[in-house]
Amino acid sequence: MASRFRGFLPVVVDMEMGGFECTTDAVLEIGAVILGFDEAGNLGTGERIGVHVAAFPGARILEEALKVNKIDPDNPLRHAVEEREALDLVFAPIRRAMKDTGCKRAVLVGHNAHFDLGFLNAMVTRTGHKKNPFHPFTVFDTATLGSLAYGQTVLAKACKEAGLDFDGKQAHGALYDAEMTALLFCSIVNTWSQQIRPAQEFMEASNTTQA
Repeated sequence: MASRFRGFLPVVVDMEMGGFECTTDAVLEIGAVILGFDEAGNLGTGERIGVHVAAFPGARILEEALKVNKIDPDNPLRHAVEEREALDLVFAPIRRAMKDTGCKRAVLVGHNAHFDLGFLNAMVTRTGHKKNPFHPFTVFDTATLGSLAYGQTVLAKACKEAGLDFDGKQAHGALYDAEMTALLFCSIVNTWSQQIRPAQEFMEASNTTQA
């Protein structure tokens, strides 16, 4: 893993918010999926983390956002935790995976990834968290990669082109969207690897013949 992504551990993150401004609007859910390679060298999904987050004091929550993500921030069955605890729950397994794989930083993989990274960085700033494993600005964006690989920038449509079943009824749940984004990213990486290996073998064979 450390050599494949230049020392980065790819971790898929999706967040559900109360709006679109990272400094003023609440984070309500975080879903994360840690990725890893199997024995055959294929990238796949590993540990999953899902956390319900309590809105920080004074946070703005827009009704139009709640209509999309279907979250009731006041529902006690959410068992929501404060932002600092939420970050601890997400960061701890990522840091363990970094140690296990020899990676120096985690890189956020997301669909329109800079949007999620902005909210994540805002949470880190608000809480004064000192152990953020993520690179502060580098991301792997599946909206961009999905456009390149499948001609689609919408997550559901890119998943469909990749042959993945996307359940619209579960969409906008942070963990579900993170899982589907993870499968899409793995599909793109694995397909690319399968295509580039024969090309590399051809070049190596050609160089050997010429020598």
